[in-house]
Amino acid sequence: MWVRAQVHRWQRREGFDKIDLYTRGTLHSLVWGMVLCVTLLSVTRPVRHSDAPAALIAGTVLAGLAQGVCAAPLVGRALDGYLGRAAGSRWLTAFAAVLFLANAAGLLALGGYAGTGTFPELRLALGAVVWPFLTPFVLAVPVWASSVCVVAIAGALSGGTLLAGGTGPFALTTLAGVGFGDVLLSSTVRLSAWTLGIMQKLREAQDVETRLAVAEERLRFGRDMHDVLGRNLAVIALKSELAVELAQRGKPAATDQMVEVQRIARASQQEVRDVLRGYREADLRTELLGAQGVLRAAGIECVVHGDGGRLPARVQSALGWAVREAATNVLRHGDPQRCDIRLETARDGVRLVVENDGVPPDKPVASGGGSGLHGLRERLAAVGGSLEAGPTASGLFTLTASVPLPSPPDTAAGPATAPRSTAPDPATALTNTAPRKSAPSPLEKR
Repeated sequence: MWVRAQVHRWQRREGFDKIDLYTRGTLHSLVWGMVLCVTLLSVTRPVRHSDAPAALIAGTVLAGLAQGVCAAPLVGRALDGYLGRAAGSRWLTAFAAVLFLANAAGLLALGGYAGTGTFPELRLALGAVVWPFLTPFVLAVPVWASSVCVVAIAGALSGGTLLAGGTGPFALTTLAGVGFGDVLLSSTVRLSAWTLGIMQKLREAQDVETRLAVAEERLRFGRDMHDVLGRNLAVIALKSELAVELAQRGKPAATDQMVEVQRIARASQQEVRDVLRGYREADLRTELLGAQGVLRAAGIECVVHGDGGRLPARVQSALGWAVREAATNVLRHGDPQRCDIRLETARDGVRLVVENDGVPPDKPVASGGGSGLHGLRERLAAVGGSLEAGPTASGLFTLTASVPLPSPPDTAAGPATAPRSTAPDPATALTNTAPRKSAPSPLEKR
């Protein structure tokens, strides 16, 4: 049952967590494997049959075990410090160095009592005694510092064998073995930690990408909600105001206006649902007719030139949102009497120009625009287009959306139009019933 539970826990871990656990487990296994090696070699037969005191043998064994106990938390802290998660412990590192020196001194003393000729395993023991200290140390210091430490340790242990009665060849083989083992350990530990660091950066990059995707989706949703509801809410406000004025005068036409308000509200509800599903696309021809109908319903004379029927679907969608945003701005700002919408198509691109009068001279509209124009710039930038908006010296407000075309429109392919929404467009319905300029509504008197 315990094994099955551990297997389930391992399977529930993510990829980085598995690599992190594997790396830490490998380092701890190296440390305790060397501790076990030093402990067993400290009580080998040549040592037991020598004149070495039992206290020295026991002290060497205890020093080796203490090295393992001290290295267990130090490896984790050193790895966390290398990854930038936490700072290492200098006092614990210093204590591990003291235990290493004590353990190495005990092994050399045992080699002196047993004799290097009858205790050839001393070379292996001296190579193993370094690993519990060197494993966390190479992660806590720069590469040059660990390289100097490896050379110093190999030279010191090789010289110690000479003091223990070893011959020159024995000291040289000890130097080569300890040096090679320490270099191999340092490289392995460094590469393991470096690989784990790369995996951590990849996971952080994935987290950042996920957060950016969520933020982008939130911006898209807010932009779509503004574009979809902005104009319809403006029409609802105008129609409601008109209905109130008609009702105050006792005219039955107020009922018709409220019926249109109800129809627009239901259509807006359907458009919000389309936005939530992510299926909402603006159709340029529908938006042009809708803008014309809405502006005429508000008592603003609107003239439209061109329909963009042969433009690509993505270009039509972007320009459709531009028409919607322009109509919303005309309704909200100033007191316009006329609005011209021109769609100019050339071989290399298409321009949408919306001009209206009635710009307040004491409150000019900034060229940077608000959130609606900012979202519109993002939509146009997605198809390589640009947007310019602001008042002119002649007292007009001009919005110009330019979108490049990759190639001339293909006349054989037929018109490429975006899929139309299944919900009825309230602005289109207003086109046939909206009052003309010859019969101005009460709103024009403001």
